[in-house]
Amino acid sequence: MIALSLAEIAAVVGGQTHDIPDPSVQVTGPVVRDSREVVPGSLFAAFVGERVDGHDYAAQVVAAGAVAVLASRPVGVPAIVVEDVQTALGALARHVVRRLGATLVALTGSAGKTSTKDLIAQVLQRKAPTVFTPGSLNNEIGLPLTALSATEETRFLVLEMGARGIGHIRYLTGLTPPKIGLVLNVGTAHLGEFGGREQIAQAKGELVEALPEDGAALLNADDPLVRAMASRTKAKVVLFGESAEADVRAENVRLTDSGQPAFRLHTPSGAADVTMRLYGEHHVSNALAAAAVAHELGMSAEEIATALSEAGSLSRWRMEVTERPDGVTIVNDAYNANPESMRAALRALAAMGKGRRTWAVLGKMAELGDEALAEHDAVGRLAVRLNVSKLVAVGGIEASWLQLGAYNEGSWGEESVHVSDAQAAIDLLRSELRPGDVVLVKASRSVGLESVAQALVESGAEGEVAAR
Repeated sequence: MIALSLAEIAAVVGGQTHDIPDPSVQVTGPVVRDSREVVPGSLFAAFVGERVDGHDYAAQVVAAGAVAVLASRPVGVPAIVVEDVQTALGALARHVVRRLGATLVALTGSAGKTSTKDLIAQVLQRKAPTVFTPGSLNNEIGLPLTALSATEETRFLVLEMGARGIGHIRYLTGLTPPKIGLVLNVGTAHLGEFGGREQIAQAKGELVEALPEDGAALLNADDPLVRAMASRTKAKVVLFGESAEADVRAENVRLTDSGQPAFRLHTPSGAADVTMRLYGEHHVSNALAAAAVAHELGMSAEEIATALSEAGSLSRWRMEVTERPDGVTIVNDAYNANPESMRAALRALAAMGKGRRTWAVLGKMAELGDEALAEHDAVGRLAVRLNVSKLVAVGGIEASWLQLGAYNEGSWGEESVHVSDAQAAIDLLRSELRPGDVVLVKASRSVGLESVAQALVESGAEGEVAAR
């Protein structure tokens, strides 16, 4: 964070200082909410959670070097006491962002936000110091914490924005007003919470409504609901996608033999070839979104293409590929799932597994509301249509719908199986995997299927699976 005194912070957040001998002492380190992340110079934000009360760690974090605690009650050590810690954190982020000379880039969408944000960051880092959202900390707490990690040297601040309802993105853009706003897609993630895709589009479009006249709205030309958001902004509109009308577009899209996308990138400043290190054709749209941001910030087509071709995955459990010594390939995409990302992952599996046996270890997709049965059934059917060798549906009723969809599509029980939990899936795979097999693991975060992928990786390292 930019250096601020405790007196300045108290004034910004409307707080009262307690047990602070010298209010001129400055916070020079990050603002953190996890006591394990405290370093000398930090400000510790004490949140009250369902299981843990951050106030209980006040003495510990000050002993570890925190300058003070941002708290909702006195804690017996230096503290700035406020009525609501979350509101205060947002006010502090808003103040710091106004002081920065950085360009703010915000992005949202139903799927691909984190992967795209990671691509944008890796491209922009080649141009100037860049701070970006770690993982998918894209809510009313994670976003201000990211903004507060920027320093005087930061030139680009890339912020992922999530939404669980109407008004959420409007709130986030109020804390960190973007100059460039990017909308990836409007899909079915959180469909049960929103009630329909039109409502999702309404919420996501709040991002472009927040842009200034001298800003830029970057919209997916291939998604009609996103493209229609052009009427909701006073900023310049830039289209990206595979559409011939897109300003930043891809031509000659294909997958390499290993399942990595390649294409010819076209921007208003030129064209260049891209071959990505990531897996799956769905990353083409993500890459075009990143290219649109980079072009808007002055990078050439050649610079963008080179950066995209060298970019990797920065966030865990998102198409994370591990090649075991016995030739088994594990694709851990277990961080989250929705119908769009599930279909993309299955297509990537099919591309990676040409000439090899393929396994799709899938669990439920959460928050789909009344569409849950139909969407799980459709994913099960797609696995059969893509000739996935074996679908392993893991968990309760939603998993049974996946397996039923596969059965009804024509697997006849040979290419699909329903197991009760992650351990049952691990036991099945350990007994049946053969060298050369490709295994995709994917489900909503609440299912915790990353344990399956991790167990399979460890099995390979320990040599538990013999050649058959």
